[in-house]
Amino acid sequence: MADLGKKYCVNCLADVTNLRLRCTDCPDIELCPECFSAGAEIGNHRRWHGYQQVDGGLFSLWGPEAEGGWTSREEQSLLDAIEQYGFGNWEDMAAHVGPSRTPQEVMDHYVVMYIHGNLGKACIPDSIPNRVTDHTCPSGGPLSPSLTTPLPPLDISLAEQQQLGYMPLRDDYEIEYDQDAEKLISGLSVNYDDEDVEIELKRAHVDMYVRKLRERQRRKNIARDYNLVPGFLGRDKKDKEKENTPKRKITKEEKEQRVKLRALCQFMAHREFEELFENMHKERVLRAKVRELQRYRRNGITRLEESAEYEAARHKREKRKENKNVVASKRGGIKEEGKDGEFAAIENLTGFELLSDREKVLCNSLNLSPTRYLTVKTIIIKDHLQKRQGIPAKSRLPSYLDKVLKKRILTFLTESGWISRDAS
Repeated sequence: MADLGKKYCVNCLADVTNLRLRCTDCPDIELCPECFSAGAEIGNHRRWHGYQQVDGGLFSLWGPEAEGGWTSREEQSLLDAIEQYGFGNWEDMAAHVGPSRTPQEVMDHYVVMYIHGNLGKACIPDSIPNRVTDHTCPSGGPLSPSLTTPLPPLDISLAEQQQLGYMPLRDDYEIEYDQDAEKLISGLSVNYDDEDVEIELKRAHVDMYVRKLRERQRRKNIARDYNLVPGFLGRDKKDKEKENTPKRKITKEEKEQRVKLRALCQFMAHREFEELFENMHKERVLRAKVRELQRYRRNGITRLEESAEYEAARHKREKRKENKNVVASKRGGIKEEGKDGEFAAIENLTGFELLSDREKVLCNSLNLSPTRYLTVKTIIIKDHLQKRQGIPAKSRLPSYLDKVLKKRILTFLTESGWISRDAS
């Protein structure tokens, strides 16, 4: 009577009570797994007929030698639980499998059989072929995909956290960039009756949301790298005052250039941005040095030892010139009051602007027009140069120049150094 509930293979008469394959085309044809895999055919039954697996859920997938004695029904419950609760939620998975299994047993069995066992070795390769590698920028760069790495919290006080709306444990702000980004996925849900177009649309929403999250994290990284939060709180000035290391003074032109190139901050790290301007400053210094060396070469200086002597002489010349300008300005200031009446007779005549201050006084005292004085001056100097060269020269002075005017002009030119005393 005990054998009435058992089932036997119609081909080899083996006990198939726990697991058998039933033909859906032929009645009363049930085979054991060995005969079914060998393609056994009996009567009208053929190997290509449809089949149905019939079992009591008590056989073991891994054989009787497997540890724990897990039945096929428990294995099915374990796979359903791993799909429903996810890897790592062993307490929920153990409750789903049944009260006979503890969370530790569930974890050990899944890791040993499905990950490190033959099934895991066959399904999980050591190296994944044809994996796409991102070559756009190095890892951790401003535009790299690894923008979701959490940053350490900001070192600010509680009052400053409240002022910014900053939550240090989450590294978030109460008002984030693109505050409404979560609305893209807040109403999404996956249904089994969704069409392909609806699924692709939901995937597009998720992709848009991920892009917004990356942009939000990228802005946080830029603010952290350039110390924008301490700058907003006014702490960067205090930190600069505490630093004793002297820094290069930034010129007005460089400040304007920094403002124009501020858009590059989102593509360059703070260190690279500062190095850019340091290199530009070094370039300007080198260009100035090259121009200085070229000026030395034009003045006949070929050695650096001679440049120091040249600079000292140039400094003396500029000092003398500056002193002369100061004296001339003082004289001009003294004569400023009577200037309108002093040169009123000749200041509107042609050639007045070509005269020096002393020549203006001479022409005004002699009542001589500037053009006539310049003509006499040119003739006298030219005759003087010809006599010094041994060339005989005839006097070609104008008829309007009498002896008194000639003597006064010759005396003036001699005192001014235009001609020598022997010539006068």
